[in-house]
Amino acid sequence: MTAAIELKVNGENHHLDVDPDAPLLQILRNDLGLKAAKFGCGLEQCGACKVLVDGQAVPSCATPIAAVANADITTLEGLGTPADLHPLQRAFIAEQAAQCGYCTAGLIVAAKALLDNNPQPSRAEICEALAVHICRCGTHNRIICAIQRAAGEMAR
Repeated sequence: MTAAIELKVNGENHHLDVDPDAPLLQILRNDLGLKAAKFGCGLEQCGACKVLVDGQAVPSCATPIAAVANADITTLEGLGTPADLHPLQRAFIAEQAAQCGYCTAGLIVAAKALLDNNPQPSRAEICEALAVHICRCGTHNRIICAIQRAAGEMAR
């Protein structure tokens, strides 16, 4: 069963005829060609699939598309451009906070939600905001440094 769904992703409106129970991640990747958010666990426990929905970091792997119709959805692709990176993207590069990169999109999106609500978070607050994110490469300290760097840059 399919239904007409209206989505606003990265500032662009989309009219889709899809199964309303399909996961947002599936629609983003397969129908809209946005590949930054990744399928990790499928259980909302790893953070690799996080996107912003009305400014909140949300796991897209198990969020039905119907639940986010008419919401403002932002993926990593919507944060910056290759010519004008978002401060978080620049900071992740400067701090070499990504190794394999699988978790990076979810981490940056979650960090964006954090900094939008708390522009100068403490290290403990950053760790708490990212507690559900799994990074197997072990770049946790670099990730925290990148978020702190971006917070400083965004405060200027």
